[in-house]
Amino acid sequence: MSTENEGTAVPPAPSAPPVPVDAPAAQTHQERAAADGGTPAAASAPGAHAQGTPDQPGHGSVPGPAPAGPGSAPHASWPPPPPPSTPSYGDGGAGYGAGGWGSSYQPPAPKAGRGRGGLVAAVLAAALVAGGVGGGLGYTLARNNDDTGSTTVSASTSGGDVKRDPGTVAAVAARALPSTVTIEAESDSGEGGTGTGFVFDTQGHIVTNNHVVAGAVDGGKLTATFPSGKKYDAEVVGHAQGYDVAVIKLENAPSDLKPLTLGDSDKVAVGDSTIAIGAPFGLSDTVTTGIISAKNRPVASSDGTGSQASYMSALQTDASINPGNSGGPLLDAQGNVIGINSAIQSTGNGGFGTGQSGSIGLGFAIPINQATYVAQQLIKTGKPVYAKIGASVSLEDTSGGAQITDQGAGGSEPVEPGGPAAKAGLKPGDVITKLDDRVIDSGPTLIGEIWTHKPGDKVTITYERGGRERTVELTLGSRVGDN
Repeated sequence: MSTENEGTAVPPAPSAPPVPVDAPAAQTHQERAAADGGTPAAASAPGAHAQGTPDQPGHGSVPGPAPAGPGSAPHASWPPPPPPSTPSYGDGGAGYGAGGWGSSYQPPAPKAGRGRGGLVAAVLAAALVAGGVGGGLGYTLARNNDDTGSTTVSASTSGGDVKRDPGTVAAVAARALPSTVTIEAESDSGEGGTGTGFVFDTQGHIVTNNHVVAGAVDGGKLTATFPSGKKYDAEVVGHAQGYDVAVIKLENAPSDLKPLTLGDSDKVAVGDSTIAIGAPFGLSDTVTTGIISAKNRPVASSDGTGSQASYMSALQTDASINPGNSGGPLLDAQGNVIGINSAIQSTGNGGFGTGQSGSIGLGFAIPINQATYVAQQLIKTGKPVYAKIGASVSLEDTSGGAQITDQGAGGSEPVEPGGPAAKAGLKPGDVITKLDDRVIDSGPTLIGEIWTHKPGDKVTITYERGGRERTVELTLGSRVGDN
């Protein structure tokens, strides 16, 4: 979307963007996202940069220039402003304010007393009740046996072991769980949080969200724990704020790592079954199920800490995703990774002992095809590479398209001289309505779509100028790094 000179975007003031699954405890996944409506965002930067400052975004930060208005193409100054306060997710994919996925985040772990302590108390109470019921039931059976001579049959003698077919959720979970990890990140200041990741290759690389490890990027502590209980120290190999993807590497990685099989997110269909694995509210190795409820959902999010935003054309699922699920795999029915769980839409505060909001059935995952490309770049060079068109677009929450602003970020040119948009003849005031066959209803939507492509890809841009629709083909440029 936006890259160096991508232009500026003006952030919208949507209703409430999605929040990072691992946002700070004090802020729910959808942290308030109030956008500074006047700042333009760059559409050229890796995606789009929002220069406006939406209050609180959802899950991650966007690298590259800041988009100008409703959607910014990759181009403007970076970093973009946070997403607007509340985005709407309509059928058409309402525009979302620019926001960051959350470079830093607070741990979602429950608080003492009413948090984890409350859970323990509840579990204890349940155990006592179950014990009472079991005791009573056992007494009744024993009495009946004495009186009637009735005989009970145990599972071991009633047909053998339970068989689980390869396609069952239990079978998929049994195969995938050993290759997932619970990540704990702690900054120099002692703040930290919990997220999830999964084994990417046999060399010890783990893929997760940028907002999960952001706090440990500059000298913090990072550990990854497998379901077996084995814990490893790890280091950040590379992170991309705009994509909200990061790669960490285990120190002294074991030789028997089994990478999860990567699927093809382009072939996913609405209605397909999904399985999510993560550590919601610190409860490691949790498995939930659902379906793909929508595709290509434009999402701009951040952790609500302020400046950076992440944009994606997400897979939407109703599988239960909560704080702590961030960075975990979203699997298909065969156990192939089709996405990285990253953000949720929530109705408000009030989580499970943490003050955070929980799942309402609207979770968003980064498509694995995009995440794989980003991860490979991070492993290879340590820096993300973003596609850009070289124009600043407005980030305002509209449904009419992504308008190229009259002024770029920081007083720069709204259309980068010599950039892709300039070569294609695009000018300030033009409203981009389609990218290839994808309808563009806002700046953030444009940014998310541009970032699903790679630099050098040729795309067809449909835009309106003076009430007349025009079409032009352009080759996407590139921007390296988040700054």
